[in-house]
Amino acid sequence: MPRSRKATSPQPATGSVALLIGTRKGAFILRGDRTRRTWKLSAPMFLGQIVHHLVLDPRNRRTILLAARTGHLGPTVFRSTDFGKTWKEATKPPAFLKVPEGQQGRVVDHVFWLTPGHMSQPGTWYAGTSPQGLFHSNDGGVTWRPFSYINDDPRYREWMGTVQDGTPDGPKLHSILVDPCNPGHLYFAMSGGGVHESVDGGRTWETIVQGLEVVEGFDAATITFHDPHCVRLCPSNPDRLYQQNHCGIYRMDRSEGRWIRIGKNMPKNVGDIGFPMVLHPCDSDSAWVFPMDGSTVWPRVSPGGKPAAYVTRNGGKTWARQDKGFPRMNAWWTVKRQAMTADAHKPVGLYLGTTSGEVWASRTEGSTWVCIARHLPEIYSVEVAELGR
Repeated sequence: MPRSRKATSPQPATGSVALLIGTRKGAFILRGDRTRRTWKLSAPMFLGQIVHHLVLDPRNRRTILLAARTGHLGPTVFRSTDFGKTWKEATKPPAFLKVPEGQQGRVVDHVFWLTPGHMSQPGTWYAGTSPQGLFHSNDGGVTWRPFSYINDDPRYREWMGTVQDGTPDGPKLHSILVDPCNPGHLYFAMSGGGVHESVDGGRTWETIVQGLEVVEGFDAATITFHDPHCVRLCPSNPDRLYQQNHCGIYRMDRSEGRWIRIGKNMPKNVGDIGFPMVLHPCDSDSAWVFPMDGSTVWPRVSPGGKPAAYVTRNGGKTWARQDKGFPRMNAWWTVKRQAMTADAHKPVGLYLGTTSGEVWASRTEGSTWVCIARHLPEIYSVEVAELGR
């Protein structure tokens, strides 16, 4: 493993913030002012369609890509170059290559994850799908093609398992990460199928599952059984990663080459099972998670109906509960893997969307929370759009 590198930490943002919200029944933009106290919700976009993810292009701060599953068009990607005022569908959405007649090919059920390329690569985007597929666009999301070899590689196909092996709404390729210091250094994760790293722009990949646990009774040496829920790369230290996994919370420093289960330090009555993972933009020791009930039946609700975020300020050695402002009881919701995020202000703002259709915000790095939107459809994703420095 290479020696640790430090990315240049950005200056804290001072402009207004918008939240890009994907839901089971459409997309919304929630605009805040510079103080992050006042918020205004847009009219719904793509009302009635499933929107898994929408992301602002940080290279121009105008273009938004949106992953939708529509009733008449099926799985596709839409593109706006005017911050959501108008949209055009991709002329060639992500699709698996056709197979010879008589063979059974795979069909994209939905586009699940969108990631803009490196800041030095305008127009480059990556997409992850269900079932697991990795795709690439070099024209701003207008056309897409399979990226690298993994979609059809026999070894990767084995690791992907079958549709029945995946999450309740289908197996997924997600957590596509681009090293801010090196456009050829990439990661992705698969549920199931583990975490993978390339240092040569996708020409070759290596699995990075050392130290990760799998469900009791299964063999951790079998990549298929690894189920990362969300993997994040530290913006200020790209050689450190955090992961919320099906089997706990982990941290990895590339110089060590092994995941460490830092979730064992969470309170025992809460556990370390959940979906989202959020990192501080300037402090690689600070991270947030949002645990859910990880009991035997996995009801996918807040433990005991008492929602709370948990923060570490020391790389996972200790965790602190952050629940001020949340309901004290009978709040039977949770947060999906793409539905919690942070801005780049000082102090850092945190935002999350719930399975019950609420958006919660903290201007104080999680010490207090307020509900800033209610009565939306089930929320699938929340992403920050910084509208100026």
